Amino acid sequence: MKFIENSLEFNAFLDSYKEASQIIAIPIPVDSKIHPTQTDLSLIYFLVDDKSYVLPFNHIDTINIDISDLNLLKNVNKPVYTFDKKQTYHLTKLSNLIDVNLLYYWNTGKHLDLNVYSDSSIQYFYMKYYEKKDLNIVVPIMRLVYTLQKIATEMQVIVAKYHTPDILTYNNDMFDNFIHLENNGLQTIDGMVYSEYNPYTSTGRPSNRFGGINFAALNKSDGSRKKFISRFGDKGKLVEFDYDAYHLRLIADKVDYKFPKGSAHQYMADLYDLSYEEAKGLSFQYLYGFIPDDIADSIEYFGKVKKFTNELWDVYKSKHFIKSDIYSREIRGTDFNANKLFNYYIQLLETETNVLVIKDIRKLMKKYDSKLVLYSYDSFLFDMYIDDGLPFLKELKLVLESNGHPTKVAWGNNYDTLTDITEKF
Repeated sequence: MKFIENSLEFNAFLDSYKEASQIIAIPIPVDSKIHPTQTDLSLIYFLVDDKSYVLPFNHIDTINIDISDLNLLKNVNKPVYTFDKKQTYHLTKLSNLIDVNLLYYWNTGKHLDLNVYSDSSIQYFYMKYYEKKDLNIVVPIMRLVYTLQKIATEMQVIVAKYHTPDILTYNNDMFDNFIHLENNGLQTIDGMVYSEYNPYTSTGRPSNRFGGINFAALNKSDGSRKKFISRFGDKGKLVEFDYDAYHLRLIADKVDYKFPKGSAHQYMADLYDLSYEEAKGLSFQYLYGFIPDDIADSIEYFGKVKKFTNELWDVYKSKHFIKSDIYSREIRGTDFNANKLFNYYIQLLETETNVLVIKDIRKLMKKYDSKLVLYSYDSFLFDMYIDDGLPFLKELKLVLESNGHPTKVAWGNNYDTLTDITEKF
């Protein structure tokens, strides 16, 4: 174990870093109770091949080095394995990060539960000084390092066991999207709040909660969305793009079914001879549940969906897994039936499609001041700077609909009172 506490020691560490065949990094924030975009870096533990190093930047037990030294590491073009790519990037801005949690999840379907703060001595500090800020500065550094060593050793085993290149494209696309969104934050009447996307769910569709807010399920009817406003004040609007019947259309692409122009839900309502809302509920019931034979026989779309569902199930029974369409992630499970498998397939198809959409949105946003601030399944929320104007909205609509799926657009002064402006396009 080597603590790096001066320039001479750092330069020797840098030489080892440049020559290493494998690097594992685990950062510790100054305050782990707040969002990593809002705190500073206390220290980084590095396992460089089989040698351990601690780079302290803000801790009372050590001589701290200058945070600017991190810039020298950023210039080294080597992969760095870390437990939480988003947190590590927020704290360090290191590039070439590979998420070991994703590596484990990709191959097992399970979340890797490695808790830096599980050590009993560290828990004692957290219980005794719960109200204190910046607690990691005073937690005994040797207890932190002891835990970090154990975690790094477990990470080493995972990296050796699984084939890293399989996840690299998804690792870069998915997590770079999340980093971008989390950095942007959401303005509220009480100040800025930050989301935290978690891809380690059973279906792969990310959850999103932080600070007591479930951003993925903000209530539309109780007024809780009203506090979300534009960071640009009088020069801003919140703008939401919402895909029409997203899951129906994603599966329509897979089964080679073409919906006519206009609302897919209204089209189905006309087929059922029901109201729009009744038809929407019924379509979801058929899509996510069971499609009766008479519906499959009388409605071409659901006939094709039922055939596709059975084909997926046949593949699964033969191979014991199916692969997602875009990133080739394997979908496995011990309690699947045909309908449950299809539900997992839909949600992962939605998620992976959105990864590509957000990548294209990020490219577009570089020339505008407006921000993408929230993504939730079939909708995207933007904090729009008014001076970006109609050209921005038109370009955005083109990007979002480049997959052939139409969107509805609404805007307003807060997230609770959005007015439909689709017809203005």
